Amino acid sequence: MTQAGHVPGAGTPAASAAERARRDMLRDARVTARDGVRPRIGADALCEAILLQGSDTIWGYPGGVILPLYDVLVDHPELRHILVRHEQAASHAADGYARASGNVGVCLGTSGPGATNLVTGIGTAMLDSVPLVVITGNVPNALIGKDAFQEIDITGITLPMTKHNYLVRSADEIPHVIAEAFHLARSGRPGPVHVDITKDALMGETKATHPSVAEIEAGLPGYKPKLDGHPRQIKLLAEAIAGAKRPVILAGHGVLIAGAERELLELARAAQIPITWTLLGIGVIDETDPLAYGYMGMHGWKHVNRAIQSADLLIGIGMRFDDRVTGNVRTYAPKAKIVHIDIDPAEIGKNVVADLPIVGDAKHVLDALLPLITKVDPATRADYFAELATWRTESESSSWHGSGGFRDGVLSADFVVDRIAAGSNFDANLTADVGQNQMWVARYGSFRRANSHLSSGGLGTMGFALPAAMGAAVAVPEKVSWAIAGDGGFQMTLQELATIVQERIPVKIALMDNKKLGMIRQWQEIVYGGNYHSEQLAGPDYLKLCEAYGLPAWKVSKPEEVDAAVTAALAADGPALIWFEIAERQNVYPMMPAGKGLSDLIDKWGDDGEDVTEGASGPRVDPMDPTSGGAK
Repeated sequence: MTQAGHVPGAGTPAASAAERARRDMLRDARVTARDGVRPRIGADALCEAILLQGSDTIWGYPGGVILPLYDVLVDHPELRHILVRHEQAASHAADGYARASGNVGVCLGTSGPGATNLVTGIGTAMLDSVPLVVITGNVPNALIGKDAFQEIDITGITLPMTKHNYLVRSADEIPHVIAEAFHLARSGRPGPVHVDITKDALMGETKATHPSVAEIEAGLPGYKPKLDGHPRQIKLLAEAIAGAKRPVILAGHGVLIAGAERELLELARAAQIPITWTLLGIGVIDETDPLAYGYMGMHGWKHVNRAIQSADLLIGIGMRFDDRVTGNVRTYAPKAKIVHIDIDPAEIGKNVVADLPIVGDAKHVLDALLPLITKVDPATRADYFAELATWRTESESSSWHGSGGFRDGVLSADFVVDRIAAGSNFDANLTADVGQNQMWVARYGSFRRANSHLSSGGLGTMGFALPAAMGAAVAVPEKVSWAIAGDGGFQMTLQELATIVQERIPVKIALMDNKKLGMIRQWQEIVYGGNYHSEQLAGPDYLKLCEAYGLPAWKVSKPEEVDAAVTAALAADGPALIWFEIAERQNVYPMMPAGKGLSDLIDKWGDDGEDVTEGASGPRVDPMDPTSGGAK
């Protein structure tokens, strides 16, 4: 991915060519249009600015005040506009584009509801540190503040969930604002930047030139992200690693954003430290690597959480120590010295007190750390790694991998994810929705490379999978793009089937249909005493739905049918869907109830297939199963 503070292509022949093109297009402030030559307007400057920043795709939906832009798009054929069916999908698609490519994603909406429909995607990107430039149209200047048709204060609405936002009232402002917006979105801790442009600004003639990177940086004197960690703190970290007996690395999204996967692996190998990862840290290491230990947290692997609780040194890199990772902070890692490396100083100490804080970009900090590391002989950690291996064997034996299936002859979700990953040669981009399917993907996706896992982590946005997979497929067409969604999340954005068919975006959809809001049902079963409400979820005949859209589709309900369906979907020329009818009452284990810690996990199936709580004397009573002493 794009490194912090780095402008794609800067200093390269391509960048020089872009500069020449910039000068050429501005020589007379006129545009070669479909019907001759016409004056250059703000909408033209907007298209130019996006292209000069290295982005070639806009996800959007037209409306009244933004139509001046659509009027000139035909004169800028290098800029692809993809018409979504809902603005929320535009923001998620731009998000997926950014996560998969490392470039800035761009989305577009009109004023009023067009703008507010983008808000959920903006929040998703903000919490997950995804670089977006979100462009909205606004009413003419004279109507601002007058409650005009489709007027709303979208800059006020988005202010708390963006790195920065702008209200642009003049065409002359557009080149500088867009260049600045891209710079802010991609540098430091990435995030969304919102640019609201009045209709006057889009329509006004302009001779304004596009600024250079140096001009943009000079215009932001108070904005200078700290990339290099403090040398003394880095030296102290090296000393802490040398003295540790049970160290664990906690790798987060910041490692991927910084492009620090190689440095992370070098550190782990030199110091013989197992690597664990957060939900958004998936892909920091090939999961088949001997030092890859697994996914942590609320629904993470039990052995990983156990290793964290027994560690004497935790090295958190580019992660937030959020509640899904730590549980009850008072009981989190009680024996460990905690190191926290993050580019955002606001995150350090926010949730967990750091014994050794280091503010800086992950790649920069690790580059400085590596020469200070004393290599550790693997033999000195043999007992530690043997214990970790034992825990891992015990933990994985409770999963599908160990049990051979959820139930004989019943299609389990984890089995499906496993076969999708294997059928795609462990090289596809897997985009998960939110709910049980998200956890199954995280646990069983068998990720081998960086930026191949896309999911809404911080905001937990249902409906994310399909549009985000669209973005990934457009951004990285050489990789297969899977959208893995539950029937709940899928029904929130299924209108985008029309988009992938119309635009021939080759997304492969794995619909995990358990006829329920699975995670809601699981919590109601385990935490709320079987008091089920609003968890039943009716859905359409998805084969007929796909037929209506002209989309190839298959229905699978048995384990032995999975591989053939995956092969068929992958062979389809363009998008395709597989409707997996999975077990209706399969839970995700382990799970950490709210307010509890990593040592209080609700554990695995018992020998009879029922749920058991760690430390309990026997199987949990299923309140809906009369045979277990539950409901009659």
